Amino acid sequence: MRKEKLYREYRLKSYLNMNHYIIINGKQGQTHPHTWEFITTIIVSGNEFVEFRTFESLIEQYLEQYQNQILNNIKPFDLIVPTIENVTDYFNEELQALLREQGGELVSIEGSETPTRSYIVSHRNEPEFIEQIGKKQTEQVFSVVQYVVDQLMSDQNNKW
Repeated sequence: MRKEKLYREYRLKSYLNMNHYIIINGKQGQTHPHTWEFITTIIVSGNEFVEFRTFESLIEQYLEQYQNQILNNIKPFDLIVPTIENVTDYFNEELQALLREQGGELVSIEGSETPTRSYIVSHRNEPEFIEQIGKKQTEQVFSVVQYVVDQLMSDQNNKW
C-alpha cells in the first residue's frame, strides 16, 4: 500500500555577494561586502513531486537582481536601511508570493550576512499560514480517503 504524505518540506540555500552600508545616528558607515546566505523552507501538499530545481530556479532568478550590487542603490533599499532584518523581511514578502504561484508555501526564511548571525522569519504560527496549510491538508486527507475507497471498491470488484 502506498504511503500518503500530508506535505513535503524542502529547504534551499542561496548565496548572494552584496555590498551595503548602514546609517546609524545619521552617520553613514563604509560600504562593505558580505556573502549573504538565505535559507528558505518551503512545503508542498501531498505526494506531488516537485523537482528542487523548480523552487531553486525561481529563487535564483529573483535574487539575481541583487547579485554583486550595492543594496543601498536598489529599491526599496534606497529608502529602507539594508540591515539583515530589513533585507530578509523584504525577501520574505516577495518570495512568499512567488512560491505560492508555483504551489509552494513559504514556511520560513533565514538570512545571514556572517556565519555567526542569522535572522529568521517564520510563518509556522501565523493564522494565514495555518489556514493555508489546513486547506491543503484537508484536500490531501480527502485524497487519501478517496484512494482508500477506490482500493476497497477495486478489491470488492475483484472478489466478484
